[in-house]
Amino acid sequence: MRMILMGPPGAGKGTQADLLIEHYHIPHISTGDMFRAAIKEQTALGMKAKEYMDAGGLVPDEVTIGIVADRLAQADCQNGFLLDGFPRTAAQADALAKILSDMKIALDGVINIELGEADLLERLTGRRVCKQCGATFHTVFNAPKQQDVCDKCGGALYQRSDDTLETAQNRLKVYNTQTEPLIAYYNNQGLLKRIQGDKEIKQVFSNVLSVLE
Repeated sequence: MRMILMGPPGAGKGTQADLLIEHYHIPHISTGDMFRAAIKEQTALGMKAKEYMDAGGLVPDEVTIGIVADRLAQADCQNGFLLDGFPRTAAQADALAKILSDMKIALDGVINIELGEADLLERLTGRRVCKQCGATFHTVFNAPKQQDVCDKCGGALYQRSDDTLETAQNRLKVYNTQTEPLIAYYNNQGLLKRIQGDKEIKQVFSNVLSVLE
């Protein structure tokens, strides 16, 4: 099974990725993982990527695409893979299509987990973390027995700065701007599979499997 997994922050993409790689016995390939592996192995492209990352810049497409091509050529990808975080633009999608064409393989599907903005914001802003022990709670899905008090150690719970409403709204805006062209790109190719993320985890997973198989 060869697929791309997409979805906004808070849609449960990470949970579904874990279930999919276990079900299909395929590697979960994210750009971050690829960069770290290429740098660790000191490949030419990895060292090039490190230069940009060390300088705080974005790794250019030609370097990223080269690293993706190298990763997909590795033995553990022969029976499939799950791409996460790549492609991010239509240009990268074109490059991926060229890589796969050269390898004489094709994508089985592009899964897009969808959820309304109100639900996403509720998920993204509901996280609370204990100042003492670091335990994580959620105001809706995993609420502490006593408001703002950790069940485990009695410490005070707080909201991290990256979980505020303003930050969450900005994250969603950036994601939507980046991915809207990609959704149209894969929809036009008949590869896009839309999955509603407002169900139980097992139900969402079942729905993903049904559109892939």
